[in-house]
Amino acid sequence: MNFETTIRAEAADGVATEYTGTRTLAAPAIPRWLIIGGLGLFGLLLAIAAYFALAGGEPVAVGDDNSQAPSVTVVTPGKTAVAGEIEAPGSLAARRPMPVGVVGEGGQVLRVTVDAGDWVQQGQVLAVIDRSVQVQQAAAQSALADVARADANLAQANLDRALQLVARGFISKADVDRLTATRDAAVARVKVADAQSLEQRARNQRLNIYAPASGYVLARNVEPGQTVGAGSAALFTIASGGEMEVLAQVSEEQLAGLSVGVNASVTPTGSEQSFTGQVWQLSPVIDQATRQGIARIALPFNPALRPGGFATARINSGTFTATLLPESAVLADNEGSFVYIIDKNNKAVRRAVKTGAVTERGIAITGGLSGTERVVLRAGGFLNPGETVNPQPLKK
Repeated sequence: MNFETTIRAEAADGVATEYTGTRTLAAPAIPRWLIIGGLGLFGLLLAIAAYFALAGGEPVAVGDDNSQAPSVTVVTPGKTAVAGEIEAPGSLAARRPMPVGVVGEGGQVLRVTVDAGDWVQQGQVLAVIDRSVQVQQAAAQSALADVARADANLAQANLDRALQLVARGFISKADVDRLTATRDAAVARVKVADAQSLEQRARNQRLNIYAPASGYVLARNVEPGQTVGAGSAALFTIASGGEMEVLAQVSEEQLAGLSVGVNASVTPTGSEQSFTGQVWQLSPVIDQATRQGIARIALPFNPALRPGGFATARINSGTFTATLLPESAVLADNEGSFVYIIDKNNKAVRRAVKTGAVTERGIAITGGLSGTERVVLRAGGFLNPGETVNPQPLKK
């Protein structure tokens, strides 16, 4: 903007002079905060306009109590037939483990013929023990039996000759009785010697270690050169028939609902492979410390089933009727599991429930619900008891 300006000046000599000129003035600056505030107000107006456009342009009714209430999705679950399943941890073990030790007097081990992980047949030699001394003892017993047999033959011959001389009067009846007794004693000594010889042979046969039954060798605790005896620990452990089992730990209540013969699926820890078995025994006692019992699940042989490892068993426990809810509807805190239901006044009510089996379709609710309630499906964790909501049925 231009302005005309006149300047009067007075010289030293008293003569006044005037100067006329043109001056340009700048326009006043607009504050920055005023610009930012204007833009924010414009955005707010746009948001309000978009809200009413999406809502159909209908104003909120004044006096409606639920107009500001949060909307929640509800479902009326009803009752459903559920195949019961108990999931229990357990450890793998041989169903019939057989420790094999020294049966005879023992000695030095010369050779071990099997190793852990081998299959053996009943009567198969597992280890050979030195018998050099026992063989000589058996030979001596056999020789003594031969001596006794020769004495018995001589006694019998003397008796036979004496009986021929009795009729001629050369031998008395007393001599015959004495020779008969000698013959009988010699025969008895033969029997004793034969028995002792057989005993020594049997002892020699028991020096070797034999498999008492066919099965799978789980452990080998002996090496060649080792000296073993009757007091030695078990040299081998064999799983009879290779049969395995899972010792599943179940609660007292779960144990009461099981029966022998029900099927079960077993998954070893660290493996994705599952094995099918059957419950063959239920523990007759409950552990007083853990309040749990053992369900023993028989499994066929498989190299992936290693005794001592852990596994998860899923045991079929029959069919029952219960309310099924998705996991999002069931909440839990220090007081236990609960859900939120909506009463006739559209208020949220906390309801304690008892959960059962977890299935592919949801969690079975075995107590606390009749199935006719309106249950909050999601976002129950953001509700408070007594809060008014706007229930929306689940769209199928």
